[in-house]
Amino acid sequence: MLLRILPALSFALIVGAVPNPQQAKPGGQPKCRFSPSYTQAQILKDPNPFISDVLYWEGKFHQNNVSYNSYNGMSYDGTLLDETTGLATAKHPFSAASKEALQIMLYAHAMAGSPQAARFLLPDNTGAAPDMAMNIMTLKLKTYLRFNETYPGFGGFLPWFTGDSMDIQPTWDWVNRVPALDNGELIWAVYSAIQAMETSSNRKYQNLARQWQAWLDYTKLTAAKVFYAGNGVVCAVTDIGDQSFPINDPRQTYKCEGSGTLNDPYEGELFTWWLYFVGGLSKKDKDVLWKFKRPQLVSVEYKMGGVGPITVQKGFWFSAHEQWKVMEMPYYDVDLVKRLFTNAERARTCNSVVTKVPGMFASVNNSTDPTTGQIIGYISNAGIPSIANQTVQELDVITPYSVFPVVLIDNAVGMVWWKNMADGKKMQNPYGSSESTRVDGTAMSSFVSWDSKITTVNAILGGVSDLVRQKMKTDGIYNEFISVTQREYGAVFKNVKGENIGLCLPSKKVPDRGLVDYTQCQ
Repeated sequence: MLLRILPALSFALIVGAVPNPQQAKPGGQPKCRFSPSYTQAQILKDPNPFISDVLYWEGKFHQNNVSYNSYNGMSYDGTLLDETTGLATAKHPFSAASKEALQIMLYAHAMAGSPQAARFLLPDNTGAAPDMAMNIMTLKLKTYLRFNETYPGFGGFLPWFTGDSMDIQPTWDWVNRVPALDNGELIWAVYSAIQAMETSSNRKYQNLARQWQAWLDYTKLTAAKVFYAGNGVVCAVTDIGDQSFPINDPRQTYKCEGSGTLNDPYEGELFTWWLYFVGGLSKKDKDVLWKFKRPQLVSVEYKMGGVGPITVQKGFWFSAHEQWKVMEMPYYDVDLVKRLFTNAERARTCNSVVTKVPGMFASVNNSTDPTTGQIIGYISNAGIPSIANQTVQELDVITPYSVFPVVLIDNAVGMVWWKNMADGKKMQNPYGSSESTRVDGTAMSSFVSWDSKITTVNAILGGVSDLVRQKMKTDGIYNEFISVTQREYGAVFKNVKGENIGLCLPSKKVPDRGLVDYTQCQ
């Protein structure tokens, strides 16, 4: 569905510098620095050749010692790049359940037979991609089970962990601590992978599905024990008495860390659903889960620079990251939710045009210091202040993965925005797109990560909501998901404005301030 581009702004399409690019044929090997050779008009007319090139090069991230450990199947957070060549230097050996979710969603598509997932994983031997994904999922499950045996206090859930040896262990700052949000993302990713495997005609896949289902079933028994504090309160982070004690050991304790609760209507809601459906809660507790969350689901209108009003769900920062839940669960089966989240992307794209920003915002790693090669820091507070709870934000760094919610609505417009950021100097490297760039073009992040790359890839693949929907129907929980979602959103959003406004296209480019493209990506 190509939404009409907002006519009121009268912004012309940006046409690339190369009028007749020589792109590789779909399925072939494109050049590394392919993005500037496409024009907006070409992508809008047919995004598939561009998407094919994106998948090919983003797939270069998927290799041992860059994005994952091929010996135990576990993800790494990401890898720093040489400031000159763009080649990998030092990896971040730690990771979290959220990165595991992105990895597993990708494999779910591969095992389900997706040609695009195969293009990402094994472009030169696409027929072997499903088995490659299945083999990594086998290694990963063994690693998960060994972790559960060593650290039973986590109840099957994952803290942030180090994964550069055969066995993973909690990072120093996550000893006896575990987050709910990331594990909610992981759970539904595993759920989708099980659906892909158990509906396969291959007995090996079916057998692996049963083994993963056993892992998932264990979390049903532990979810409430670890994370539910009663009266609708879900711990954002749980403090564990001793991670080495079994969950039912009389010495074991669980309590919310500080005052932090998981009451958001964003990606944290994924864990709420798991508790709601399988946590063994009473009807009263299930009802109060939503009662406790309701104050956070707020209607707000975007209106700026002659654009709007556009009715949206109020964000925390209105970072693109907050839209993660629609990649995993079939929220768009509820028409009101799809309309609202489409409106969110109207606001997101048009806000960048109104504010003359060449990309969009999402929580992301900041630029790297060219003298040390280290990341300056992490920027969480990046989004749209006027439609967010948190209005103090850092709005000087943009990231290609901010397009993933747009891609889920309109992949052509999403890819045009991705191109606009990837066209910035050093924003493509031998592993695909780079992490982020400053709006003014003076610096960028020589880093590659699951969050900043594979969110977009999974959105290109359509998210895993189709697989999750199928399994939810089999498990008899789909209809209730729809009815509760309709109830909660219908109670808040009565008059949705701005649906006649189209998605906006970028009107500014990342300035050339003297950065030089990586020598190994030409």
